[in-house]
Amino acid sequence: MTEPNTPDIALRLEQLTELSVELSANRDTTLLLEKILRTAKGMTHADGGTLYRVSADKKSLCFSISLNDTLGMYQGGMSGNEVAIPDIPLYSATGAKNLGAVAAYAANTGVSVNIQDVYRVDIFNFSGMRKFDEAYHYHSQSFLTVPMQDHEGEVIGVLQLINAKDPQTGTTQPFSETDQRFIEALASQAAIALTNQQLIARLEDLFESFVTLINIGIDEKSPHTGRHCHHVPQLTMMLADAAHEIDSGPLAGFEMTKSDRKQLWLAGLLHDCGKITTPVHVVEKATKLETIFDRIHMVDTRFEVVKRDAEIRALKEKLASGNDPTRHVEIDRTLTEELVRMDADRDFLRRANIGGEVMSEDDQKRVAQIAARYRWTAPDGYPRDLLSEEEIGNLTIRAGTLNQHERDIINNHIVVTIRMLESLPWPKHLSDVPEYAGGHHERMDGKGYPRGLRREEMSWQARMMAIADIFEALTAKDRPYKKGKTLSESLHILGGFKLRDHIDPDLFDIFIRKKVYLDYAKRFMDPAQIDDVDENGIPGYVP
Repeated sequence: MTEPNTPDIALRLEQLTELSVELSANRDTTLLLEKILRTAKGMTHADGGTLYRVSADKKSLCFSISLNDTLGMYQGGMSGNEVAIPDIPLYSATGAKNLGAVAAYAANTGVSVNIQDVYRVDIFNFSGMRKFDEAYHYHSQSFLTVPMQDHEGEVIGVLQLINAKDPQTGTTQPFSETDQRFIEALASQAAIALTNQQLIARLEDLFESFVTLINIGIDEKSPHTGRHCHHVPQLTMMLADAAHEIDSGPLAGFEMTKSDRKQLWLAGLLHDCGKITTPVHVVEKATKLETIFDRIHMVDTRFEVVKRDAEIRALKEKLASGNDPTRHVEIDRTLTEELVRMDADRDFLRRANIGGEVMSEDDQKRVAQIAARYRWTAPDGYPRDLLSEEEIGNLTIRAGTLNQHERDIINNHIVVTIRMLESLPWPKHLSDVPEYAGGHHERMDGKGYPRGLRREEMSWQARMMAIADIFEALTAKDRPYKKGKTLSESLHILGGFKLRDHIDPDLFDIFIRKKVYLDYAKRFMDPAQIDDVDENGIPGYVP
């Protein structure tokens, strides 16, 4: 065994330092694992090496990468070649620790194993190694197996080197004690770096799980809003990808890195997180009179009371008229006409309550007339108009089912969203999430809400999310207050938004030209909604 000289040790220290820098800067785990193994091989002049990682269930060692210079073997890692070697169990069928396989021994005990000649050692089971040698006409001799332990002493992998070579003669020699100390130092640094990466990944997973948790809460309050929270980020990313591919025009310089995509995706998931504070009866208001329940049924009950009163009044009139048959017929005719009119008025109010069409001024007046036409006696014994002022206000909503107060509550969700997101200590690579998520109700002309931002004050990403939010809402067929529009209808309306300077014109052009709308429709829309689209007829679009 040749102990390394001073220049060789200096070279190894330099290699170890370079790896340390790489470990702190590199975020690609696969590339990092390969760098660790190659550095270990080069540092000890090993002919081959294998890096194992402990499986997720901690029951076995999984081959991550395997290299052998003599055999020209390169499996796993960045090679793209699958590792054709079975995993090594860490425990027997009875649950006992596997101490027979040298790699499993190192993992289970946390102790390095340095073997000068495997064919002269009988304390480990090297039957698999012998079969390998026979199959590939190779001769394994010296082995150095080092556990990779993190800062808490937990083994996260095993580094195994085979056949140390004399740099001068190329003959196989044992791994020296210096080799072992350097590889143990390398393995320790690598384990801590990998653990840090895993911790970062787990924290990111945990954060995304919290985001999912919020959306689950919104989904439980309103299944419709929950689907919206899933579809908007999908459509936003589709538009962002299309913009990324543009090489001319205003978006020629727009690029999306992996980090940028992560940030935009999170912003999409969180863009409506403020709705978790919005009352269910407002979010789910399917009719004009709905609060916790649809109060049109209370109006129905009042009509029944009014009709009963009319019938009682008619009976009293008959009693007062004696046995005058002519008068009785007249009373019955008047009652019938009155009941028919009541039914017609009740049916009208039921239709008005739905809010599916824009309400005319005449219909609004008729609601007020019906409210004043009928009087009923409430349970407290006092007579009242058929409808209260609040009920008249709701039934005369011109479009949709929300009154102004409820619209203010709905609109406030974006204020809450911004406040929630800006309260978080975002890391640098996610610092734009509040801006992306908080701008989807702004307009290019500065007349949106809540901040009244103009086009030039918004990022491309925020403008993308605005288009995605509108288009998803137009095509969604699961809203309690409307039917989902067809693809051509939705694009026609979206074109109108572009002409009125509500949405970004350049992104609108990409949305149509790159057929982002069609890709989205095929993935998320009901096939019955996907009709033929004449792009030449879309307002504001120039082919």
